[in-house]
Amino acid sequence: MEQISSYLGGNSYPGRGILIGKSRDGRFAVIAYFIMGRSENSRNRIFVRVNGGIKTQAYEQHKLKDPSLVIYSPVRVYENSIIVTNGDQTDTVYEYLRSGKSFEDAIRTRVFEPDAPNYTPRISGLVTLFEKSFSYKLSIIKSGDELTCHRFFYEYSNPVNGIGHIIHTYQGDGDPIPSFCGDPKCVNVENDIDLYTKTIWSSLNAENKVSLFVRYVDTLTGISDTRIVNKNGCRVE
Repeated sequence: MEQISSYLGGNSYPGRGILIGKSRDGRFAVIAYFIMGRSENSRNRIFVRVNGGIKTQAYEQHKLKDPSLVIYSPVRVYENSIIVTNGDQTDTVYEYLRSGKSFEDAIRTRVFEPDAPNYTPRISGLVTLFEKSFSYKLSIIKSGDELTCHRFFYEYSNPVNGIGHIIHTYQGDGDPIPSFCGDPKCVNVENDIDLYTKTIWSSLNAENKVSLFVRYVDTLTGISDTRIVNKNGCRVE
């Protein structure tokens, strides 16, 4: 297990990232999602709360160029499930769950992003809440040789106290940007939402970070607590 501060702090451009795990005291399901950007269009964003989840929104509307890959709903809630992704596949997963199908069924209908030459991976996560417990899944869709599509799925049915798994779009900075390699990384998860939010935010590269969402769900009561940090406007909710 690696400390989240050292893991993120050693990478100037992990891109967009999903972290899911269990608090050290075993009480909370913990979800975090962050976005970063190198271009003006990517950096011109904030997170806003919508219907129990969040959406990305242009900070300065007149500067928004192509919204297709930057404006979407990273987090949506369906019954006892919380969906978190780095694109409009959030809506695909939501609709599939609503029709009685699975997370995996939804992901298999999607491919990596069409942003040549990077071909950004699509990363997705699903938290399923049970009485006093939860499980979670992660996935990544990447381009392979000759633009073949590779889909990887990871399932965590018995979360461990104080441990989470993080997956992100890029291995680091570059041109083109290299895609994430290997399995989700094991990192620490703490009890205090404000401390953990501050730790993640301060660990992200100061120039490239854009927004952060963190949610703690009490597995005993089902009550959730959420923090949103936006670099634009220095907004903290």
